Amino acid sequence: DPLDGTREFVKRNGEFSVNIALIHQHQPVLGVVYAPATGAEFAGVQGVGSWRFTAQGAQPLKVRPLPNPTITLALSRSHGSRREQALIDALTEHAGEPQVIRCGSALKTCLVAEGLADLYPRFGPTSEWDTAASQCVLEAAGGQLVDLNGQRLTYNRRAVVLNPSFLAYGERLPLPLAQLARISACFSGS
Repeated sequence: DPLDGTREFVKRNGEFSVNIALIHQHQPVLGVVYAPATGAEFAGVQGVGSWRFTAQGAQPLKVRPLPNPTITLALSRSHGSRREQALIDALTEHAGEPQVIRCGSALKTCLVAEGLADLYPRFGPTSEWDTAASQCVLEAAGGQLVDLNGQRLTYNRRAVVLNPSFLAYGERLPLPLAQLARISACFSGS
């Protein structure tokens, strides 16, 4: 994706990215996410690892384990919904009020890969090119990116290139998958 986060690009907030992925047998095996405005650069290779590149060199990435004292959600700056609020309410009831980080593009998935967030839920359409690179970065850091049935997203299988709703998370989900799927279903279309 040569420009993920078009709204962020137009707003000039720096939260857009360039995403490059290599797909093998319908799965991302190499992914690079680069945020030109900030210089943030992430890479992941399945079975090898994930890194964030800084002036000091390559820093290995690892998702953070749960339970944490406070769950941290990475949420879209441009695509808020009633489903997101329902998730925040459910997490508050289950584990206390979550911390919320709002940002744009594939950088939300990279926050989970860095261990700075526990969950990025996307309750709405994205395209395959929006997720493939960051999925590889996340999975190589020990996380998962799955649809609401718990299946990894796959690529280049269908004529339609829209992804289903998905969850990008670290070591484990902060709520049961079935409960997250119910939250999404309750507010379908919002």
